[in-house]
Amino acid sequence: MIIEQKAGTLQDTSIGSRTIDYLRLEWFETSKRVLRRKTDSGREIAIRFFKEGQRLNQDDIVFMDDQAVVVVDIKPCDAIEVSPKSLLEMGTVCYEIGNKHLPLFIQDDMVLIPFEDPIYKWLDAKGFNPKKVHTRLLNLLNSTVQPHTHPLGIGGSLFSKIMGLNG
Repeated sequence: MIIEQKAGTLQDTSIGSRTIDYLRLEWFETSKRVLRRKTDSGREIAIRFFKEGQRLNQDDIVFMDDQAVVVVDIKPCDAIEVSPKSLLEMGTVCYEIGNKHLPLFIQDDMVLIPFEDPIYKWLDAKGFNPKKVHTRLLNLLNSTVQPHTHPLGIGGSLFSKIMGLNG
């Protein structure tokens, strides 16, 4: 089954007596435009997101029929947690991590990044008191400008220009 857009979220949709079938994803798979995975029950799901800025989130519904609802479940993973003590420390640690082009998550007043031993040791040496935790990475910080288009078709990403050629 090919999914081209989300059907809602568990929080905003009444699923009645339907069975929940989880589509378990790694954090880095949630922003892929094309993805093929199986749900817990073995249902094959193909994600094909061609609109810019589409991303899967925890508890997103990607399919629903009379019997079942397929829901995204982001798998927990090892991560580095930093709890900044001030706004200055928050800005500094986010700048330093971003300067290394690493994915950055902000959750519950904490900075999280996927675990890598060298960055853990670097953060510790800089005095940021990192902790190794096992958690879901849910709130990816958008560190780059999202591609967009302007009126009259000026600008836009290369991807959207290529897709426009098929049009």
